[in-house]
Amino acid sequence: MLIVYISLSSSSLKSFITLRLKAIFFSAFLQIRSRFMWETVHRVGQDSWWEVGFHFIAALNNAFILGYPALIMAYLGFATGSLCLIGGGVISFYNNCLLGSLHETGGKRHIRYRDLAGHIYGRGMYRATWFVQYFNLSIANVGTIILAGEALKAIWGAFTDNTSVKLAGWIVVAGVCFGLFAFVVPNLHALRFFSTCSLFLSLIYTCIAIGVAFSDGLKAGPRDYSLKGTKADRTFNAIGALATIAFAYNTGILPEMQATIRQPTTTNIYKALGMQFTVGTFPFLVLTFVGYWAYGNTANPYLLLSLGGPKSLVTVANAAAFLQAIVSLHIYATPMYEFMDTHFARKDQGDWSAHSMLVRLITRGTYITISTFLGALLPFFGDFITLTGAMAAFPLESGIIHHMYLKVKGKGFSTWRLTWHWCIVVLSGVLTVATCAAAVRYIISDSIYYHAFADL
Repeated sequence: MLIVYISLSSSSLKSFITLRLKAIFFSAFLQIRSRFMWETVHRVGQDSWWEVGFHFIAALNNAFILGYPALIMAYLGFATGSLCLIGGGVISFYNNCLLGSLHETGGKRHIRYRDLAGHIYGRGMYRATWFVQYFNLSIANVGTIILAGEALKAIWGAFTDNTSVKLAGWIVVAGVCFGLFAFVVPNLHALRFFSTCSLFLSLIYTCIAIGVAFSDGLKAGPRDYSLKGTKADRTFNAIGALATIAFAYNTGILPEMQATIRQPTTTNIYKALGMQFTVGTFPFLVLTFVGYWAYGNTANPYLLLSLGGPKSLVTVANAAAFLQAIVSLHIYATPMYEFMDTHFARKDQGDWSAHSMLVRLITRGTYITISTFLGALLPFFGDFITLTGAMAAFPLESGIIHHMYLKVKGKGFSTWRLTWHWCIVVLSGVLTVATCAAAVRYIISDSIYYHAFADL
C-alpha cells in the first residue's frame, strides 16, 4: 500500500509540476505576445494634427513626383490622365478617411496596420497584412534610394564630364547618407523638424521643375502626345499608370502615422488628411500637367533630366530632391524601424542609451545596406513605383479598408451602401492582379534589356 501511495503521490506531483510549468510558460508567452503586438518603444499620441500633416506631405511629395509626367500622363494621355489623376485623389481621400475612422476600433488605439487587421480578422490576417505592408514599403524604399542616386549623379554631372563613378556608385553614396540619418533620428516623433524642412525642399525642386518646364514648353516646337508602343504595350502602360496614381496618394502606413497623433484621433487625422489632399496635392498636380505639356511623351521618368534651364538652377533642384528623399525614406521605413526597436531595444533606457544606439546601428544599418544593394543591382525606380502602387495601394489602401469598414460598421447599412463597398473590394482585387502583372512585366523587360548594376 505504501508503495502504491508513493507511486500515486509521485505521479500527482509530476502532473502538478507539469501543469504549473505549462501555466508559467503560457503566461510568459501571453506577455511576450502582448508586448510584441501592442507595446512600442516609439512615442504614441504626442503630435498635433498639422505635424502629422507635414509627415504626410513629406512622404507623398517626395522626388517620385518628378516621374509622374512620364509614368502617368505619357501612358494615359491628357484627357484620361487628368481624369484618373484627379479622380484617384478624391477616392484616396475617401478611403483614407474610412481607415482613419477605424483607429480606435474596440475601444483601444491600433498603432500598426497589422494590429488593426488582426483585431478585426484574427492572427492569419495579422500576419498577411504585416508581410504585404513590409514587403511593399521595402520596395518603395529601394526605389527612393535609386532616385537619390540619380540626383547625386546629376549633381556630379553638372560640374564635371568625368563619368568614372557610375549610377551604382552614387546609389551606394546615397545609401550611406540614408543609414546615417536613420541612426540619428530614432523615431517619427523626432522627425518633426525634418518633415517641416522637407516641405521647403519639396517646394524648391517642384517650383524649379514647373518654372523651367514651362519655359521650355514655351520655346519648344510641336510635341508628340501620342501613346507609344504596340497595343499590348499601351495596355500594360495604362494599367501601370493606374498603379502609379494609387502610389501617388497613399502611404500604406496611415495607422502608424495616426498612432503619433493626439486625441481626438479621428478628428485630427481628418484634418491631417485634408491638409495633404489640398495643400500637399496641388503642387504635384501642377508639376505633372506642366511637365507633360512641356515635353510630351518624351518626358524623362526623372523629370529634372529633361529640363533645359540654367544648370545651376537644375543642380539646386537635384540637391533638394536628394535631401528630401532622405526624410521621405525615413517615414516609409518607420514601421520596420519600430518593429526592430521594439523587439531589440529596451524601453526603459531611452533612445540614446548605448544599447539603443547599438540596436539602431546594427538593425537599421543592415536594412539600409540590403536596400542599397538591391537598388544598385536593379536601378529601375519607375518600375518600383508601379510595383509598390500595385501591391500596396490597391489592397491595403482600398480593398481591405472597405472590407474592414463593413466588418466593423456595416450591420445597419442599406443594400445600396453594402453594394457600394463590396464593389470597391472586388474592383480593388481585380486592379491588384492587373497592375502587379504590369509592374512585373516592366521589371522583367528592363532586367533583360539592361545588365545588373546598369548605369542608366
